Amino acid sequence: MVIKLTNLWKTYPIGRLEVHALKGVDLEIAEGGFVSVAGPSGSGKTTMMNIIGLIDNASRGSIFIDGRNVTGQKRRELARMRREFIGFVFQSFNLLPVLSVFENVELPLIIGKKGGSKAERRDRVEYLLEEVGLADRRKHTPMELSGGQQQRVAIARALVTRPRIVIADEPTANLDSDNGEKVLSLMKKINDEEKTTFIFSTHDPAIWQTADHIVFLHDGLIQSEQKRP
Repeated sequence: MVIKLTNLWKTYPIGRLEVHALKGVDLEIAEGGFVSVAGPSGSGKTTMMNIIGLIDNASRGSIFIDGRNVTGQKRRELARMRREFIGFVFQSFNLLPVLSVFENVELPLIIGKKGGSKAERRDRVEYLLEEVGLADRRKHTPMELSGGQQQRVAIARALVTRPRIVIADEPTANLDSDNGEKVLSLMKKINDEEKTTFIFSTHDPAIWQTADHIVFLHDGLIQSEQKRP
């Protein structure tokens, strides 16, 4: 298993009250999985994704990544693990406005000191920009792109370091059906060829149909799971 959650709780204090976003979740995600997390608003999807992505800490319980218990690790160590193991696709894109499309995608390779030589970094970035249909926009800034184009840049950036795990929050929400299909096809290709584990929080039926593991959350609990061979 690449990810294992054991009796995971997340509680937020609101005044004198406590809100339980997650209530003793147990979950195992296999390496190379293509996983969709589904559930209504307030079900705990975002909270669980943030904990798996080492952005947030659990209140109780344990999280294992690649067999290692990362519960209670220091911030610096969690930041290192995020850099080395995890790619993110945020709904808000989080692109740097002063950088070009090419530079935004290349940046994780530079920060993480990955990707080899400058030529190897260039080849990886150009390959992904071609795959998301933005090779001709490589010199543009994010402000010169549509929302859908910015989303595709964010997806290329998440994939550029060849992460072990990609966490994607509604990755196709800002895309038309044609580009949504292309992006989903690319992510499945990366999943198959590079054995990257993908975890989606999404309402997109196309992702549900492609996923080999669907987790249904409701009121902070896993209501059901479906696994396809």
